[in-house]
Amino acid sequence: MSKIPVAQTGDIPPGTMKAVRAGSEKMVVYHLDDGFYATQHLCTHTLGPLARGKIVEGGQVQCPLHRARFDIRTGDVVEWANFPPGVQLINLVRREKALTTYPVSVEDETVYVDL
Repeated sequence: MSKIPVAQTGDIPPGTMKAVRAGSEKMVVYHLDDGFYATQHLCTHTLGPLARGKIVEGGQVQCPLHRARFDIRTGDVVEWANFPPGVQLINLVRREKALTTYPVSVEDETVYVDL
């Protein structure tokens, strides 16, 4: 594994997220109450940019396109896409799929992601 610096802790205040690049990988780093986490940057439903979504209750990220929600800590699907009405037809083809997550560490105010 390679430990790659992606941000300073002050760049990502608690309750926010930031799109970053670690080597050739694009991802989103989140700052939750219990620490920093990272996931892939695109929703697994129709590839919406998660950094344009929002962090919702319980440490979840909601995709800005069809409101799919994922657990930021594990990448697990919490609720599959449900908006707008009719998106369920896409769901017949696009089955639930968890987000890829990446290990994160913090040293001397620098946020690192392991690849």
